[in-house]
Amino acid sequence: MAPVDLAQRLQALEDIEAIRTLKARYLFCCDRKDPQGMRACFADGPVEIDYGVVGRFETADALVQVFVEIGCRDHMVEMHHGANPQIELLGPDHARGIWSLHYFLINTQERSLTQLGGYYEDEYRRIAGAWKITKTRFVATSTLVLDIASPAAKALFAGRAPPQGK
Repeated sequence: MAPVDLAQRLQALEDIEAIRTLKARYLFCCDRKDPQGMRACFADGPVEIDYGVVGRFETADALVQVFVEIGCRDHMVEMHHGANPQIELLGPDHARGIWSLHYFLINTQERSLTQLGGYYEDEYRRIAGAWKITKTRFVATSTLVLDIASPAAKALFAGRAPPQGK
């Protein structure tokens, strides 16, 4: 969708910025362990969420349930950094985007450190005036898991996708 006039161009810039802000809020809520804030980033009803080894979900509520059970623990110290957004407006209320992700996890209970790189493929819809995530898929491109229990860190896994159960 190529905007023609100044008003359309301005609206396109505002929409792209709103989508950037939405994704930033999602990642921030993950790090802050804020399930309500994370949930608010998604559309109500059916959505498509494919987070690989974390799981596939048909509603945002199902994702939030797993987030609360696994991620919202004090021993799970996380950092999600999204970068390199490529956002394409497909219509006045529909867009898609690709984002790089650098994820870092220190699990103080298991004494492990995980560094994960990859990208999100997202779709967004404007619903009641606000952009929401309606579809998201994460693809891992690099993974490093270290055992940090002893003074010398030991690599447990290094490769493209994390092994099941990590």
